[in-house]
Amino acid sequence: MKLHDRKPDIENLYTVFRGEEPPRPTFFELFMNTPIYERLAERKMPDRGDRELEFLKLSVDAYKAAGFDYATALHASDFEFKTERNTEDRMDTISLNQGFVITDEDSFEKYQWPDAECYDYSRLEKILPFLPEGMKLMVMGPCGVLENVIALTGYDNLCFMLYDNPPLAKAVFDKVGGCLLKYYEISLTYESVGIISSNDDWGFKTQTFLSPEQMREYLFPWHRKIVEAAHKSGRPVILHSCGYFNVVMDDVIEMDFDGKHSYEDVILPVEDSYEKWQGRIGILGGMDMNFLITHNEEDIMKRCRAMLKRAEGRGGYALGTGNSVPEYLPQDHYIALLRAGIEY
Repeated sequence: MKLHDRKPDIENLYTVFRGEEPPRPTFFELFMNTPIYERLAERKMPDRGDRELEFLKLSVDAYKAAGFDYATALHASDFEFKTERNTEDRMDTISLNQGFVITDEDSFEKYQWPDAECYDYSRLEKILPFLPEGMKLMVMGPCGVLENVIALTGYDNLCFMLYDNPPLAKAVFDKVGGCLLKYYEISLTYESVGIISSNDDWGFKTQTFLSPEQMREYLFPWHRKIVEAAHKSGRPVILHSCGYFNVVMDDVIEMDFDGKHSYEDVILPVEDSYEKWQGRIGILGGMDMNFLITHNEEDIMKRCRAMLKRAEGRGGYALGTGNSVPEYLPQDHYIALLRAGIEY
């Protein structure tokens, strides 16, 4: 799908992370979906060969066609934390109390913890010949520290565990955090990787899953280590986290994340987030999912242009959705967002 004549340049996004204004409007998206990838790339996902590598190649073609300076690698390898949830049919929603496998010290000790070093990351090397000049990958994690802790213990169980058995709760956090840190450290050794995403949902609509004090004690030390690993390798790192985050945003900035992604109008619109935190952290995406679904293309382009105008001369903003591009978002609505950025 021909939308533009742009050439990718990862430095545009790095400029946003530095709080500066890029030479042209710059996009950020956590990930899209296969049908929109196929529309943008003007080809179908192959039904044979190395599925993960072929999907990554399709993603690269789609991100380039859309005018991005990077492409998302959903997974650097098949590394993951196995739970009972993984073996069940996924529906549109899933309970945070479903599929847990760790309830006590005995189940903690018996759990088969994944060793990040035992997985194949070669797709990050094999993609190099297919990356356009100037483009890099953003590597996501297989969910984040808190998300995996909740999947392993169950949300309600974790809440009780934090009060009834804090040493066990800390042991689970530390084991998950250590495994994820190694996954990112390995990913950062590959030339194709230009950014990592510490994607970890932290809250509901009106509050965080855990108290800010608990997050600072159990969770944030591991995010800080992930940030340090990225910066040690010379790469930026963004936080993608859904839900209410206002009370811990200063912590996010203090941990030295280069950008924050995921915003909802019902929590705090991206326009207000930009006014509060611009200059302290890159503000990424933010076009609310409900807005994109329920409004027409003209309204979408108008809001996107207004957001780009707000950031004009100030910088530190990249245009995109507030979360990701699911299949239930009408494709033409998302194309309107892209056109707004390209034509601005």
